[in-house]
Amino acid sequence: MDASPTPAAAVPAPASGPGPGRPSPPVFPPAPVPPVPASRVRRLATPVGVMAVVVGTFGYVGAVDPNQPGHYPLCPLLRFTGLYCPGCGGLRSAHAVAHGDIAAALGSNALAVVGYAVFAVLWTVWTVRAARGRPMSIAAKPAVWWGIGAVLLIFSVVRNLPIGSVLAP
Repeated sequence: MDASPTPAAAVPAPASGPGPGRPSPPVFPPAPVPPVPASRVRRLATPVGVMAVVVGTFGYVGAVDPNQPGHYPLCPLLRFTGLYCPGCGGLRSAHAVAHGDIAAALGSNALAVVGYAVFAVLWTVWTVRAARGRPMSIAAKPAVWWGIGAVLLIFSVVRNLPIGSVLAP
C-alpha cells in the first residue's frame, strides 16, 4: 500500500456546460429591470428633514436670547481683534426673525437676513422639484463663488469702518 497523495491529473475535474442535472445557460440574457421611482414621501424626506433642523434651530435661538450674555460663545475674531466678521450679529438676527422683528434683524446682521431669504427660496425650489421627481442641483460657476466671497469681504470691511457703523451689530 502506497500512502502517497494522488496526482492532480488523476482527480476528475467537474464537467462544465449542459449535461445531466445541469441547466443550460440562457441564449439571451434577461432584460435589465428599470429602477423603481422613489415614492413622493421618500423624495421629500431630505428637504423636510432639513427644514425640521432649521425650524428647530430657529426655535432654540428664539427661546434662548443671544442678547443675554453667557448663552452662546463669543465670536473669536471679535474677541481677539475687536473686528466684526460677516457672521457677527447673526444669532441676534435669527432671534429677531424668530420673533417676527425684521427691522431688528436687519439691524443686527443685514447679510444674514438676505441669507435666510436666499435659503427660503432655494429650499422651496428644492422641495417643489423633489415633489415632482426632478433632481436638484446647483452648479455655480467659479465667478459666482468669487462674487459671494467678495460680497462677504466688502461687508466685513465696511461694517468695521466708521461710515459703515449702521451695519455693525
